[in-house]
Amino acid sequence: MDHVLISDLKKHLGQKVKLKGWVYNSRSSGKIKFLLLRDGSGLCQSIFFKGECDTNSFENFSELNQETAVVVTGVPREEARSPGGVELGAESFEIISQSVDYPITPKDHGTDFLMNHRHLWLRSKRQHAILRVRAEIVAAIRDFFDGQGFTLTDAPIFTPNACEGTSTLFETQYFDSKAYLSQSGQLYMEATAMALGKVYCFGPTFRAEKSKTRRHLIEFWMVEPEVAFADLKDNMELAEEFLSYVVQRTLKNKAEELKSLERDTSGLEKVKGAFPRIHYNEACEIILKENPKFVTGDDFGGTDETIISSKFDKPVFVHNFPKKIKAFYMKEDHDNSAESLSVDLLATEGYGELIGGGQREDDIQKLLDGIKEHELSEEDFSWYLDLRRYGSVPHSGFGMGLERCVAWVCGLPHVRETIAFPRLYGRNKP
Repeated sequence: MDHVLISDLKKHLGQKVKLKGWVYNSRSSGKIKFLLLRDGSGLCQSIFFKGECDTNSFENFSELNQETAVVVTGVPREEARSPGGVELGAESFEIISQSVDYPITPKDHGTDFLMNHRHLWLRSKRQHAILRVRAEIVAAIRDFFDGQGFTLTDAPIFTPNACEGTSTLFETQYFDSKAYLSQSGQLYMEATAMALGKVYCFGPTFRAEKSKTRRHLIEFWMVEPEVAFADLKDNMELAEEFLSYVVQRTLKNKAEELKSLERDTSGLEKVKGAFPRIHYNEACEIILKENPKFVTGDDFGGTDETIISSKFDKPVFVHNFPKKIKAFYMKEDHDNSAESLSVDLLATEGYGELIGGGQREDDIQKLLDGIKEHELSEEDFSWYLDLRRYGSVPHSGFGMGLERCVAWVCGLPHVRETIAFPRLYGRNKP
């Protein structure tokens, strides 16, 4: 008799099998007892009829508390009303490990309670769906870049200097010197792009932001492609093609999970083809009509991004931000030195900046000026400056935070559910 996964039950209709898993729910109704079992691959309803299952299993059914680990033996059969269209005609069960007073019950629990029990909350149907969508998005990201001839080149977690600004760095001791947890792998991707042409990194990044907004995590995963001989236009086209692929593949492959999350996917179905492109100044005009306190020349806040995105039914590119509000490595516009060749891609439905990037400054003198203007150490960036000394070329890239993308695709109100163990301001456990 084979042990099979719930997801494979349809292949074994009419055959006696063993299911190994955990009790998701159980109930009794006279001579019939119902056990909802989960094994990580799915849910299965097992039916215990008095006289058709062994006597001990029927009489001891009450021992099957929530999250008790069990082996159930029975014969699968088609049943349209059951999860996956299959139910198990149970013959017996064997308890592997008992669970008593499981803390997360079917009643409503507060967010703080659930976050304190995150290691157990992961067992819920909703969290299963979210994490499976996340896994699909991760696979789609890798397949897209691998299929486009990009080379995965990992960036270090310990870095000697800042990439996105010194105010959000996590400092740590690195033997006899100081180091910082990476904010971004971009600078290193610029180096590997000069070696391999088209590269990307995909890994954890850290921002020491004392922020409790629904869009921010302290530790999050980011994918960052970088391409040699690519300008801002090329960069936007790559981001457009990339996001369209990721979203459409996820809609196709994880339709059931999105359905269980009650996600209205009609908006996501439009995420393909050309995305709107607007200049920063045009975006400011849109904002000022609804938020007259906004100051042209400032960066956008969450409310401002929502105002802009609400005018479009697809993600929208905003390009040419003022140079003074962007990082030192952003290339200035040849036609207007006050502007940078930067771009943000704003998601629909108020989810904010999904992708940020632009063309990098390839002129060493202008890069040096930028380092001084931002009061950074030239010595710390000596290796980065070498990239402009030895065969500098136009190049561009972007970064996309995985968790914000997952939140958008799943339609979640907060990013805390988009990763198995979120790190938030004031929370670093479990």
